[in-house]
Amino acid sequence: MKRKRLTFGRIFWPSFVAVLVASIVGSIVFFMILGGIIGSLTPKSTPVKAEANSVLHVKLDGPIGEKTRSEMDFNTFTMNTYLGLSDLLYGFEKAKSDKNIKGVFLELGNISCGYATAKEIRNAINDFEKSGKFVVAYNSGELVGLGKYYISSAANEIYGFPTSTMEFLGLGGELTFFKKTFDKLGIDVEIIRGKNNDFKSAVEPFFLEKMSDSSRLQMQTYIDNIWKEMRVDIATDRKLNEADLNRYAEEMLIKRVKDAAEYKLVDAVKYRDEVIDIIKKKVKVSADRELKLVEFEKYAKSKFRNDQILMQDGSPNIAVIIATGDVSVEGDGLTSKEICKLLRDARANKTIKSVVLRINSPGGSALASDEIWREVKLTNEKKKVIVSMGDVAASGGYYIATPATRIFAEPTTITGSIGVFGMIPYTGDFMKNTLGLSFDYVQTNKHAAFSLNRKLTPEELSNIQAEVDDIYMDFLNRVAEGRGMTTDQVNTIARGRVWTGTDALRVGLVDELGGLKDAINYAAKTAGVKEARVLYYPFVEEDPFEAILEQLEDSKKNSSVYMASGKMPVELMKQYEKLVKLESMSGIQMRMPFVIDFK
Repeated sequence: MKRKRLTFGRIFWPSFVAVLVASIVGSIVFFMILGGIIGSLTPKSTPVKAEANSVLHVKLDGPIGEKTRSEMDFNTFTMNTYLGLSDLLYGFEKAKSDKNIKGVFLELGNISCGYATAKEIRNAINDFEKSGKFVVAYNSGELVGLGKYYISSAANEIYGFPTSTMEFLGLGGELTFFKKTFDKLGIDVEIIRGKNNDFKSAVEPFFLEKMSDSSRLQMQTYIDNIWKEMRVDIATDRKLNEADLNRYAEEMLIKRVKDAAEYKLVDAVKYRDEVIDIIKKKVKVSADRELKLVEFEKYAKSKFRNDQILMQDGSPNIAVIIATGDVSVEGDGLTSKEICKLLRDARANKTIKSVVLRINSPGGSALASDEIWREVKLTNEKKKVIVSMGDVAASGGYYIATPATRIFAEPTTITGSIGVFGMIPYTGDFMKNTLGLSFDYVQTNKHAAFSLNRKLTPEELSNIQAEVDDIYMDFLNRVAEGRGMTTDQVNTIARGRVWTGTDALRVGLVDELGGLKDAINYAAKTAGVKEARVLYYPFVEEDPFEAILEQLEDSKKNSSVYMASGKMPVELMKQYEKLVKLESMSGIQMRMPFVIDFK
């Protein structure tokens, strides 16, 4: 009998398939076991309950956005949670009626948020105080900045660390210009702005060495208005004279917290343990007993999450859609792919009677803005859409608000910036002189080989200018239609100019000054709803992995071992983010001319 020879294929392929099947089955079993472990370890989502005679510990540290988010920092293997404004406002509202919460201990760290967000937090503090409960604020750290103090000034009592430095100098801003850098590199930039868009200064850093007159005018007007608003708020809550506050800043009279105490901006300088003793007396806890502090982040987050999970299975009547970030078709931020779907979902939800669109965006892609505009318009035709503007709703961020029934803005909201621009860099000389590269082309038609390494011809430049002008005219028409104005009337207040919410109300770009809570109340009233049952989009969901990471983080806080954080310097990170945004831009842009950092 002739023996058959075993070939490589006869041995390899059956073995390979067997190993592959075993791996797949093994992976399925592994993840089933892992899922079971996570399910058994993860605590059931129940609201954090305060014990009798508790004080809510509100620690504001880090960025405050529209939505609460948690992310893993793989440099330090820690869980970073950033509290969202929605959770924060909800937490204050619940604590107001919680009989076990006697007051709030507000500690401020390196907070980062916009002026309008700060205003809404202050309003929440003032509203909480109306319940008869106290708020004690404590400013500590090396530096007490104006933003941190502005929020704390809403509290009944304010204290500060004895040796902390304090800035009370008014508002100022710095812009970075890249013109000379580009000149050194041999990079040129073609700037195309909408007709008469002289206030659309987002592109000025790339072809000027300093601010234009129009840019300086709008920025000066903006910071003057914000500074005025802040002084009035501080003076009202601290029972001070608003003109005196301006003089303190002008004469640099407040350099340390002890100076602030002298001029009555704070009640006294105290160490933290002394502030705790003051709070103990308020809640009648003896000095030798521990104060019951409830962590606000967990309190607010758990209550908001559970409310929303229950609401998804209930009968919500008001939808709040969070639209935050740069406008783009897809990716991160405010994407038309996601927001359009959320608007369609809210429109299709039979129990939803009205929609609140919460916008916090400096704009971005013109195409994505128009896609969102269309869905807002369709939704408003079926269910009233009420817009609430946060820190900024400018350019494309304002464009998507125009079809709404009513627009709310905070006095400090950056809005308007009705304008369009395009920016095309020329890198041919840089490539040639720096890297020794040269380029040649073949093309079927004279404009087919469009490249950043050759300059635009006058004909091409004219063609792009016409496209930008057309989009700007569409923008004017959208605003005119939505705001009940003529195109000429809109053009007078447009030209890319940025307005504060107060000025936007005066010129007709918004209908009312107020925050998210005011917009929700108005939506409920116009929909004939007696009690607003609010469902936030996108939906809040349980995340078992996040719960476990939070448990690990809690155990780490109680440990004496801490891992050092090797983070990129803040200013370097900001410049890096600017370059990333610049690189991601494509097509015609509806974007705000500058970025505000609130410190």
